[in-house]
Amino acid sequence: MSPRRNRPKGGESPSGRSAEDDRPGRYGGWESSEDWRGEDWTVRHVAGASVQGKTYRCPGCDQMIPSGVPHLVAWPAHAGVDDRRHWHKACWNARDRRTAPVQRSRNAPRF
Repeated sequence: MSPRRNRPKGGESPSGRSAEDDRPGRYGGWESSEDWRGEDWTVRHVAGASVQGKTYRCPGCDQMIPSGVPHLVAWPAHAGVDDRRHWHKACWNARDRRTAPVQRSRNAPRF
């Protein structure tokens, strides 16, 4: 019996996809484009079940979005993947009615 080969063949990445492979259906949601503050934003609805154990902080309410909770991912259409932000759906819908977000340091209490 020959030994098992664990290395990918050719020049593929270990996961089999590149960092640029960010197609809309990958996370199970639908994608749309919205205008906010004179800028085009790409908004993707995420089912929340795709990544277990990962939490995000909503920029609208500054609260955590636990894993398994449906939410939105929004970013400016001209920006890259580093500018994506995860929002609660209600926070995204109320983004124009909220006050300016409070800037806090990394060492500040979360809530």
